[in-house]
Amino acid sequence: MAEQNNDFESTSEQRFRSRRKFTRMIAIIMILLLMLAAGAYAIFYPRGAINSAQSQPVPFSHRVHATDKKISCYFCHSQAINTDHAGIPALETCMLCHRRVAIYYPPIVRVQEYYKQKKPIEWVRINDVPDFVYFSHQMHIRSGFDCGRCHGNVAQMDRVRQPERFTMGYCVSCHRQENASHDCLICHR
Repeated sequence: MAEQNNDFESTSEQRFRSRRKFTRMIAIIMILLLMLAAGAYAIFYPRGAINSAQSQPVPFSHRVHATDKKISCYFCHSQAINTDHAGIPALETCMLCHRRVAIYYPPIVRVQEYYKQKKPIEWVRINDVPDFVYFSHQMHIRSGFDCGRCHGNVAQMDRVRQPERFTMGYCVSCHRQENASHDCLICHR
């Protein structure tokens, strides 16, 4: 009888351990699925809507500067040629022309005020990639890519807007079209 009781306890204990092992495995699978879902969301789901032409502290028309006045994009965004970031030009760049050109136009008066106060203009970022993505403007420009491929025809925009969502899928499809590397460490360092 005692032997039969021990068999029952060991069988019961085995079932308990088996259930506990199964429960742990289910919990681990659920955690992994949640992590996978969160990662997929972070990579593929755009961060908010595409930025429409947002209000800026000073209304700046790329159309007037790039198309009408035929000023090269690289005159203001010279950093794009030699660095990873295109950058926003310093007020000194604006003042190269606007010390003498359209000096009484109200938005230019505002630019001059920022310049005199030695305060940077707090521009609202329109084009952005997540912090976990490395993107080099220099590498793409030197490879012959036109800025408009990602940014749209900025030279025709009075107010810049982001025409594309910079998702992983968007970038990977371009890399495939151009036979560029698909190595994760190219963009995720």
